[in-house]
Amino acid sequence: MVRPAPVLTEDNQLFWDAAAQGRLVAQRCRGCGRLHHPPRPMCPDCHSLEREVVELAGVGRVYSYAVLHHPRNPRFDYPLVAVLVDLDEGVRVVSNLVGVEPADVRIGMPVRVAFAPAADDTAVPVFEADEAGR
Repeated sequence: MVRPAPVLTEDNQLFWDAAAQGRLVAQRCRGCGRLHHPPRPMCPDCHSLEREVVELAGVGRVYSYAVLHHPRNPRFDYPLVAVLVDLDEGVRVVSNLVGVEPADVRIGMPVRVAFAPAADDTAVPVFEADEAGR
């Protein structure tokens, strides 16, 4: 199923360009060195405008989740598992968990990034269970 295309802005273009290439990235502040997601024009910690793009491994653990049933959008399969994932690099991202039955989702479950096709030749990062379990 092809998901809706992301809404691109000057600030998030770098994230979505990387996702279209099958890469998960975050911003690193050149002032204080902290990683940040979602992308933004200024570091929320030191207020520096200097940033760089860092590729992430895309592995982490489910911090929290919700099983969504409504409102339904025809471009998504339901029930939809929305997750907060704590990535190993220390960044927390919001996404979907795919390929896992809602009853099998657990806090602390190891996950890894995958990419779902989206409209306009883009892709959206989603997460799958990491069978290796780290």
